[in-house]
Amino acid sequence: MKTTAIVNAHLFTPFREIKNAVIIIKNDKIARVGEKSTVTIPKNCEKINAENDIVAPGFIDIHVHGGGGYDTMDATLEAFQKIAETHIRGGTTLLLLSTVTAPIEEIEEVIKATREVMRQAFLGSQILGLHLEGPYISRKQKGAHDEKYIKKPTREEIKMLLKNTDVVRRVTAAPEIKENLQLGKILSEKGVIMSIGHTNGTIRDVVNAMEHGYTHVTHIYSGMTLTRRLNAYRVPGVVEATFLFDELTTEIIADGKHLPPELIKLVLKNKEVNNVCIVTDAMRAAGLPPGKYKLGTIETIVEDGVAWLPDWKAFAGSITLMNQMIKILVERVKIPLIDALKMATVIPAKIMRIKNKGSVTVGKDADIVILDKSNLKVRSVIIDGHYRFEYS
Repeated sequence: MKTTAIVNAHLFTPFREIKNAVIIIKNDKIARVGEKSTVTIPKNCEKINAENDIVAPGFIDIHVHGGGGYDTMDATLEAFQKIAETHIRGGTTLLLLSTVTAPIEEIEEVIKATREVMRQAFLGSQILGLHLEGPYISRKQKGAHDEKYIKKPTREEIKMLLKNTDVVRRVTAAPEIKENLQLGKILSEKGVIMSIGHTNGTIRDVVNAMEHGYTHVTHIYSGMTLTRRLNAYRVPGVVEATFLFDELTTEIIADGKHLPPELIKLVLKNKEVNNVCIVTDAMRAAGLPPGKYKLGTIETIVEDGVAWLPDWKAFAGSITLMNQMIKILVERVKIPLIDALKMATVIPAKIMRIKNKGSVTVGKDADIVILDKSNLKVRSVIIDGHYRFEYS
C-alpha cells in the first residue's frame, strides 16, 4: 500500500482552515488530516513539502466547453485530452465537458466520444461526463448558440438521452417550452441534473421547472430574464426566481467580465455561498492568446480577457481558469478565500451529487491542489494520490 504525507500545509478542507497541517494519503484516498501535532507520519512514506503554501481540494468545474485550442464539439480523444491538460493547469481535477447547440447527430457523436474518454487515464483533469447546453433553449436568449439548431426535444431524442445517462450528467434547457418540462421530469428521475438556462421564462416557468425536476440555474444573469412589465404588473424573471427559491442552486462565471463584483456580491447575499459554485464556461481559447476562435459553429473574437460575438454585443464564454477566478473573487469581490474555495470544490460536488470528491476529509478521493500563497498560481495537482501536474 502506497502512503504519502503532505506536510507543512496551510490547508483549507474547505470546511475549516488548518495551519501547519498534515495530510496522509493511502493509495488513492485521504486517510488522516489534522494539525502536525495530532498526526503521526508513517515511517518510510513519500513526503510532499507544501512549504506553508495553500493546500485545498482539487477544483471541480461543471461547465467547460474547451481550452488549449480544442472544443468539446470536436468529439475526439485528442481534443478532450488537450482540454483536460489545459484545465489542470488551473487546478481543476474534475470537469464536466459542455456541448453547444448543434444537430442531434453531432451531439450523439460527442456522447460516444465522451464515454470512451471517461474510460481512459491520461495526464490532465478527470472527465466526469457531459453537460448538454442546448439545443433545447430559447431563441430569444440564445447567447452564443447557433439559432438554426435550436429545437424542442422529441420522444426519440429523450429515449436516446435515457440510454446515455451514464455520460450525460447535466442538461440545460428553457422551461417555458412545454416539452422541456417532460424532458426534466424523465431525465431527473434517472439522476441527471436539470438546469434552467438560456431561457426567456418568468417566475411561473421556474416554479413549473422545479416541479419537473429542475434543481440548478446555469450561469446566473447570462441568457435569462429579469423582472418585466405586463401592462401595469411586474412579473419576476428567472434571476429573481433564483434568488427567491432556496431549492435552487446556481453558478457564476467569475472571470471579472461576465459579472461585475457588485452583481457577484448580490448573488452571494441572496443565495449564500453554500448554494453557488463557480464555473469557467471556458471555450477553446482558454490558455491561448487573443485572436479569432470558433465556439461550435459561431465565430468569436478573444480580446480584453474574454470571448466576444463578432458584433461585440455579447460574450461567448470565458478564457479564464479556475485558480484565476478564485483570485478574482478574493481580490476584486473581497470574499474570504475559504468561501471562494468552497465555491470551486465542495459546492459543485454537492450540486452534481458527487459523494467522493470536493473536500480534504477522511475517506474522500485524494484530489488535491497546492497553490502559491502569494499569487494563487498552481504549484502542483494530485489526483487519486498521484501527481498529474507540477509547475516547472
